[in-house]
Amino acid sequence: MPNRSVSYKASPVHLMLDQRFYRRVKAAAFPDHSLRFRNDRVAASVGLDGLDDEAWIEHFGKFIALPDNIETPLALCYHGHQFGHYNPELGDGRGFLFAQMRSGDGRILDLGTKGSGQTPFSRTADGRLTLKGAVREILATEMLEALGVNTSKTLSVIETGEALQRNDEPSPTRSAVLVRLSHSHIRVGSFQRLSFLNDLEGLEMLIRHTARHYFAEQLQVDDDLEVLAPALLQAAASAVARTAGAWLAAGFVHGVLNTDNFNVTGESFDYGPWRFLFHFDPGFTAAYFDQTGRYAYGRQADACMWAMCRLADCFMAFCDKETLEAQLHDFYPKMETALAEGLARRLGVVPASDIKCGQDLCRQFFSAARVSQAGFDQLLHDFWGGIQRRGNYPADAVAGFTDCLSGFKPAANADHAFFTGKTALSMTIDEVEAIWEPIAASDDWSALHRKIAAVREMGAALKI
Repeated sequence: MPNRSVSYKASPVHLMLDQRFYRRVKAAAFPDHSLRFRNDRVAASVGLDGLDDEAWIEHFGKFIALPDNIETPLALCYHGHQFGHYNPELGDGRGFLFAQMRSGDGRILDLGTKGSGQTPFSRTADGRLTLKGAVREILATEMLEALGVNTSKTLSVIETGEALQRNDEPSPTRSAVLVRLSHSHIRVGSFQRLSFLNDLEGLEMLIRHTARHYFAEQLQVDDDLEVLAPALLQAAASAVARTAGAWLAAGFVHGVLNTDNFNVTGESFDYGPWRFLFHFDPGFTAAYFDQTGRYAYGRQADACMWAMCRLADCFMAFCDKETLEAQLHDFYPKMETALAEGLARRLGVVPASDIKCGQDLCRQFFSAARVSQAGFDQLLHDFWGGIQRRGNYPADAVAGFTDCLSGFKPAANADHAFFTGKTALSMTIDEVEAIWEPIAASDDWSALHRKIAAVREMGAALKI
């Protein structure tokens, strides 16, 4: 049982919504439960780090309810645009909302699952997750957290002893169930479904619920909808813009930016065919099925803006188009600010007193990355602290970047020992495959543990 006296505080607010928003489901009965990953650092933020392994498996492998929390898991209802095409047959098909708690800072945090079995939304799918997919999600969330991206956290991975058939990896393959900690699972697609159904009562309920529990410091929950709806749109769009900029600074490609994969709090989540850049390439895609490059690295901000426009569509029943459009005018400036701040953080620099961290840094960095064709992470590493510490770069490739950095000064962590090595820490697909190979071949998890330790060390160094 969690130690409630420390920080565990159940807060199942989603139950305040009625059953038009979810379906009650049961978790699959798995033949085995082998604990492969438990994130005590994350668990501590909601008072669950005191669980022993047996209790951990009971809650996060067999899904026995946490105290005073959601008794029966909830498969959430939503629609969404998938690669630009509206799909009314979505919803949680292999996951559910398991619990909600208050963190130390008072936020509502969700425990959501992936691979926990079939639901009414599964259609012909088996509702399962491959162990390799779970390992990939651990690596994505750990790296993004270290790089300062607002991301879900992987709390738990338990191998479940089933043999799965998949078209995109050698089969049969091992199975797992994953639990993530997220700041809301309310999606753009959650609003789209209600709008599609012309359920204005449901839309109002969800708007007020979201404002009350996720934006209480910014919004007046009791405002008329013609005021509250556009204010919520602006709050959500601002959060998504910051995440979009942070992705670009991280060199990250989410891969599937459908509207059901956008959380209204702006938190990045649900990692499938993600990639980090080898080197700067605006057209680089993560998903083999993204044949038009709709969600390529350089088009992610546009995809985020498009999703926010679809959220705006849902609010047109309550206010006029011009009012809603006005809430999105500063989306790109906010994204660019987040990108510049993310790059400065990764470079270990801060603006001089008379210079703002802005577009020039972004422009000059991407120019240097394009011309030099250096590794994305390596270029940032080599110019850590605002000076060229290593690397053989042609002068014409980095001259503008170097000049731009002269307007910055080293951050407090510029002398951190982590950045003295020759090689940058990265998370390319080749590295991910190399980590998975010994797990698949001989159940050797040491490479994964080493990588997580290194990523967390980098994250700690970047925070100083």
